[in-house]
Amino acid sequence: MKAPATILVLCVASLLALGMVMLYSAGMLSLGTHYLKLQLLWCAVGIVACLCFAFIDYKYLKAAAPFLFVLALVLLALVLVRAGGSSHGAKRWLVFGAMTFQPSEAAKIALIVALAAYGERFQRLMPSFRHGLLYPAIVIALIIGLIFVEPDRGTSILLAGVSFGILLMAGANMKFVIPLGLAGAAALAYSLIHDPMRLGRIMVWLHPQDNKSGQGYQAWHATLALGSGGATGLGLGSGRQKLGFVPEQHTDFIFSMIGEELGLIATLAVVLVFLLFVICGALISAGARDRFGLLLGAGLTFLIGFQAFINIGVVTSLLPNKGLALPFVSYGGSSLLMMLICVGILLSIAIRGNSRAEESEQPSGLGANVFA
Repeated sequence: MKAPATILVLCVASLLALGMVMLYSAGMLSLGTHYLKLQLLWCAVGIVACLCFAFIDYKYLKAAAPFLFVLALVLLALVLVRAGGSSHGAKRWLVFGAMTFQPSEAAKIALIVALAAYGERFQRLMPSFRHGLLYPAIVIALIIGLIFVEPDRGTSILLAGVSFGILLMAGANMKFVIPLGLAGAAALAYSLIHDPMRLGRIMVWLHPQDNKSGQGYQAWHATLALGSGGATGLGLGSGRQKLGFVPEQHTDFIFSMIGEELGLIATLAVVLVFLLFVICGALISAGARDRFGLLLGAGLTFLIGFQAFINIGVVTSLLPNKGLALPFVSYGGSSLLMMLICVGILLSIAIRGNSRAEESEQPSGLGANVFA
């Protein structure tokens, strides 16, 4: 597992470097190095956290799963009752002075850890309806429900997809899981129909030409940014759409800046890097020493890969606007910290998987003494 872990680290490092460069470019004409300095600070904290989780055996997360789950519920509940932390009508942040924290980012990891621990403990019972669907569905609903009412539809959809993926890997019966997924999709559709703002986003997505100056303003100019960049881009710092034409260009729509300033080649390279990340994460998970490591690693890999897919899909108008950051690249301290913790856990799984492989290759008995 040394090669996948090494490639995974290189992928993350390249995305972090790209993100820092683009954040400087995003703020160079207005806020200077403001975004860059804050992101560098969070990156430093995240790298320390990543190293800590890498060197600590991931098995301790299994014992801590109930505590992490309850803590995530408490933090998500605080978001709904505590004043502040609102943006565009959504309450998603806890505010501590000049610092903000988004509990839904931590809840992503807590839910994956809880489902991985549950999947290992009840491995033989997962094909049953009660243990394979009913009980884990309650766990999933508690987290996603609190996120859904913030409201944060994008994260809700993301976690629903990741959760069902983990359940299927854990051995849940598809004849139970698929109907529940369809019911969830129907409930989501009903919610969107009765939510004017999000229904408007869908209509903008379906008819972008008719909404270029309304709700589709951001998506339309993001498309213009990608198109104007051509194959090689306009040059770093030379983008025009960041001059107030693409709101949130440093967060959810930073991919459009990459396309405009660095071109199609750079955007394809970003997609390739995320694809390599997912492949390496899958290989690390497959080489885990136990079922908990397999489910945990697969869940974290799917989380990062699926979130990147949604973000890129939104910026390229393949999907309606969901408000999800591009992992390791977009501005956002909470997201960056939690993504780097995910990487640390994956590295911990890889290290322990390597240890198991090395131990199995060592000779035993009298022969071991000869080679010692």
